[in-house]
Amino acid sequence: MALEIIETCVNCWACEPLCPNDAIYEAKPHFLIDPMKCTECAGDYDDMQCAAICPIEGAILDELGAAVNPPGSLTGIPPEKMAEAMAEMQAR
Repeated sequence: MALEIIETCVNCWACEPLCPNDAIYEAKPHFLIDPMKCTECAGDYDDMQCAAICPIEGAILDELGAAVNPPGSLTGIPPEKMAEAMAEMQAR
């Protein structure tokens, strides 16, 4: 059981101080999660703290490679609606 931070991470430092297990550390080019320390906050919090605070949708993956903060999770806008809006703006 461990999460992974991928290359879309912008090193904003939001997640690092929230990790109850000190599993998140700064590396180049982005933060990483030590899989030996990550418990997905089980036993500490109901929600995974790094995913709850991360400002970059899709930057944190679960062990299956699925985003735990998927597109639309911050804005509440479904990805297909966002794509429509973006296409409309680019057409102007």
